[in-house]
Amino acid sequence: MSDTGQDKAALRKEILQRRNNIPLVVRKAKNRSIQYNLETLDEVVHAGTILLFASFRSEVDMHSMIAKALFAGKRVILPKVDIGTRSLLLLEIKSPDDLVPGYMGIPEPVLHPHKEGEPGSAEDGSSVERSVDINAVDAVVIPGACYDEEGNRIGYGGGYYDRLLSGLQKAIPIIAPAYEEQLVDSIPAEPHDMKVSIIVTDRRVIYCQTETDAL
Repeated sequence: MSDTGQDKAALRKEILQRRNNIPLVVRKAKNRSIQYNLETLDEVVHAGTILLFASFRSEVDMHSMIAKALFAGKRVILPKVDIGTRSLLLLEIKSPDDLVPGYMGIPEPVLHPHKEGEPGSAEDGSSVERSVDINAVDAVVIPGACYDEEGNRIGYGGGYYDRLLSGLQKAIPIIAPAYEEQLVDSIPAEPHDMKVSIIVTDRRVIYCQTETDAL
């Protein structure tokens, strides 16, 4: 592991411990603030198709956001880990009930059969993935361990989102919901690291860079 990789691993461990130590009652209040700041964000309000994530462990709670986005009539996409290719499959969901424990116990979309004759359905009406290309999404909301105000991000070490976002061919907002405790002064970045353009915390909204720069 490079020196930068070691620095990032140490910082990831430190900030995740800090996040885990937020008292539950405090975390719930912070989640409500982040939820409001996120759902009223122009980039989210105007997104017809949005990539969200299902929260896990001490991550910012996203379950209410998923339900509200569906209720608002948005096309809601969530990732499913493909271990074989070390990539994220993007699948549309129609209900929060479409999520089941998947990789590492993280909630992921379950596959539903299309009705016969539905666009994308197999001729025999069998189950077909509601797969979506990253370039069909209007806004991306992603998880992470920590961030700085320049938009640098440390994820969980697998590089899944870096690989996914490297396939973007258009400028779209990349949004990170985070507790204030997840912000640091500076993150050691590597060439393959993808930046976020907006950080939404329990206290503020930080516009890190232009969306074009995020590409």
